[in-house]
This record gives sequence, C-alpha cells and structure tokens, in this order.
Amino acid sequence: MKKRGFNTMAIHEGHAGFEPDSMSVPIYQSVAYPYTDAQEAAAISAGEKPGFTYGRWDNPTVQVFEKRMAALESTEAAIATSSGMAAIFMLAHHLVEAGDEIVSSNRVYGGTFGLFNDGFRRMGVKVNWVTSPESIDAWSSAITPRTKFVFVESPSNPGLFVGDLPALAELARGREVPLVADNTICTPALQSPVELGADIVVHSTTKYICGNASALGGIICGSKELIDGIRNGPMRYLGPALSPFNAWLMLNSLEHLALRMERHCGNALALARYLESHPLVSSVNYPGLASNPYHKLAQAQMKGCSSLMSFELKGTYEDAVKVIDSLELMLHATHLGTCKTIVTHPASTTHAAMGPEELRKAGIAPTLIRISVGLEDQADIVADIEQALAKVASSDQPRRRKVPAETV
Repeated sequence: MKKRGFNTMAIHEGHAGFEPDSMSVPIYQSVAYPYTDAQEAAAISAGEKPGFTYGRWDNPTVQVFEKRMAALESTEAAIATSSGMAAIFMLAHHLVEAGDEIVSSNRVYGGTFGLFNDGFRRMGVKVNWVTSPESIDAWSSAITPRTKFVFVESPSNPGLFVGDLPALAELARGREVPLVADNTICTPALQSPVELGADIVVHSTTKYICGNASALGGIICGSKELIDGIRNGPMRYLGPALSPFNAWLMLNSLEHLALRMERHCGNALALARYLESHPLVSSVNYPGLASNPYHKLAQAQMKGCSSLMSFELKGTYEDAVKVIDSLELMLHATHLGTCKTIVTHPASTTHAAMGPEELRKAGIAPTLIRISVGLEDQADIVADIEQALAKVASSDQPRRRKVPAETV
C-alpha cells in the first residue's frame, strides 16, 4: 500500500486490529494480561507469538501510540517512556557504558545538560560538548574512537539553534556512529530528522505532541533492532513506562497535531516580528525571521519554525523580571508546547543548573526571556507583550536618561 499522508497517519495509524474496534483507541488500564495456557505464556514471552505480558514493558494502548509515532517519524519502531528525560536516559543507557563518550551540542534543554554533564559523568561516561555547533569541524573534532552517539537538539531550547542535520548525519555515518535528533520543538509535523539523515529521534511528548499540559511522556523512534533491545533490556529492569491513560491522551492530541502546529507557527512569527521592531529588544531568537542566522537552514529542512522563541532585552535582569511579572494573558511556567502562551526566564529556572559559565557559553543571558506561543488570537498575544514592555519603558525612562551618552 502507498504510504499515507501525515494527517491520515496521525489519525489512523496503529489502530487497526483492536477487537472490538471503536472510534477512540480503548484505554487498557491493566498491568497484566491473562494467558489461555502455559504454552501461550511461554510463546508470547519468547516473542514467538504476538501478545502482551506486563505493563512495565508493553500495553495495547501504548502500543498504538508507539506505532503511530514511528510512522510519523519514518522509523521502523518506537518505544514510549514516562517522560522526555526518561527517553533520553533509556536511549543513552542502552548505547553507552563506563569508558564510552557522547558528543552533544551545548545548546540543549537544561535537563538534558544535567543528565549528560552530571548523571552520566557519575557513571563513567564522558560528554564532549560542542560549544560552536554551527561548525561541522567542531563536531568532527569532538568525535573520538570512544564516541557511541552524536546528539543534537534542533531547534534548541531556549536559543533556537538549528543544526545542519544532513551535514551532521553525513559526518556521523562517516565515523560509524548514530546521529540522535531531539525533535521535540518541531514535531514530525514540521521536521523529519530521519528523512534528513538522522538515525534515531527522541521527543518529550509532554510538549507539542500532548499540546495541553495534561500528560507527561517521551518516545524513542528508531530501528526495530534498537527498540527491541531497549524494550527487552533497560525498559524491563528500569521500568519508566508510559501510562495507558497518558498514551490515550496523546493519541487524541496527535489527531490534530498538524493543524495546531500551523497556527503555532503563524502566531509565533507575528510575535517575533513585533519584538524584532521593539526599541527595548536587542535581539530575537526565532528562525522564522529573515534576519535570523538559521533562517535559510530552517527553510531547507523544516516546514515551519514552531512556536518557541526567546528574546533579549536591552535592560537588566530586573527589567526582564518586570516584563514577566507584568504579563496578563501569558502564563508564567516552566513548560512549553501548549495551546496557552507560556513565558519563563531560562537562566533562573529551566537552565539554572548549568551555572553562570555554561549559561554564558550557551548564549543564555540574564535578560533572555523565553516564550512558547500558544493558539490564542494573535492580536491578544501581541497586545499582552506590548503592555508589559510599555511598563518597563515607562518605569525605566528616568534612569536611562541619566546614563551618559558615551556609555550607552
């Protein structure tokens, strides 16, 4: 059969075969599945017969979600986990052991940085950070004979670095290591890392896949051999399984993922253009802007630039705090990818554990504000940031006039 389109797969993939069938995927809220006899139990456990064994590593509802995500990410298989961090941990745990190395851009989510920099260091695994990830030579220099995989988050949180996935894939293939791409921000609706050359894709499905901040989840998409190895190994003895109910919530959200991402992109671009023209804003990180250094690369490998952005104020940390505290519509939370517009201050929240030096290297300044643009009306989103910036401008004017011109 000809491969179906994205929206068709997002609505139907993996659902066929349920008995009795239903319009909505049933929630199998069970930890175990009775066998007809001992022979069936042995056959299912040995993988000789299809079936389910124990909720820690398989579940019918979760399986539909896994099949659907694998189809959307153009991979052979997928395994769902309890969170995005659990997905990254499970993958890395499966691929590396003490004495091995990982190569990663330093433009990553704070939790990923903590896992790689602290968690795996304690387990005897070294991470070679690429602090100039725009340079393929920098990536090449970081790879050694001990490297087990190359990791890139693209676009990245919160600076919106966009990695050259085809170039990174070619480099990784040449060095015989897999390229792992975190596709959380774009989702498969906007970017297909595997079609661009990546070997493995990970997500925090808590974000745009879920879309409404109601459920935690993660996923690893890759070859059947890789996924079987994780399911029969670390998933069994570590057990960070996705709950059936959360899988059901995410399956429902997948059905309208592409529509949501289209509106996310439109709203974000409108806000980014407004911020770019504001006199109190020194820079805007959003690859959808023609002025952005990653704009051409984003156009080449993404269908849209999603809704995450960040911007730097010309003022101080206190000014950034005042902007955040003055917002009336936007929610202040350490989350992203929902229907609601969310604002946060990365340096003091999501990425605080990186410390001042690593924050500086990653381009996360004290005046950087991150916004995950939601699905509200564009005019209301822009009006909210407009009134918040106006309060900063009004309160800061006298102080600014006192600053000698030669120091500005």
